[in-house]
Amino acid sequence: MMNWGTKDRLVLIGDSITENGRLQDSESIGQGYVRLIHDYLLTRHPSLQLDILNQGIGGDRVTDLKERWKKDVLELKPDWLSISIGINDVWRQLDRPWIDQVYPEAFEEMYEKLLMQTKEHTNAGLILMEPTIIHEDSSSEGNKLLQPYVKAVQHLAEQFEAVLVPTHQAFLNYLNTKTDTALTTDGVHMNTKGDMLMASTWLEHVYK
Repeated sequence: MMNWGTKDRLVLIGDSITENGRLQDSESIGQGYVRLIHDYLLTRHPSLQLDILNQGIGGDRVTDLKERWKKDVLELKPDWLSISIGINDVWRQLDRPWIDQVYPEAFEEMYEKLLMQTKEHTNAGLILMEPTIIHEDSSSEGNKLLQPYVKAVQHLAEQFEAVLVPTHQAFLNYLNTKTDTALTTDGVHMNTKGDMLMASTWLEHVYK
């Protein structure tokens, strides 16, 4: 179980699923899974005065994280760092196949370098979230392409002794119930139920 310290800083970084309205929010937290985690932690641990920062940017791939890692992670000196990345690394292969792509080997290599930098320059505890889904069908082309990226995150979590948040598996488990209740607005971006599943999976494994 995670042991929070007084005034610990938690940085959550990722793509639009993480960003989710933070740029229009006076608290810069947004309305997605980060908001749910933020509100839960602040009400569960009010005396700790936790500092929770949303550093999600829409469209980001791991290559984009690399470009802003120093400013948006290392310079913030987080005590805890939660990373959710990988969806756009696959989605761009489907919707923009003509651009330079980030294939699984390069994805894992670049992700590993970011984690190594984090270990070198901070004392942050690491929380790695599996990329969620691409279309609400476990057998979709996007979800098949996503598998090696999910495995890369699992491998890195083991390598760096990070908390692994099995968000991809949580979404597959939900889809396999064959419910008609959607988790996304477009197959990728979360509705409120998708955000709740992400946040509850995060909290379950962070407090395991």
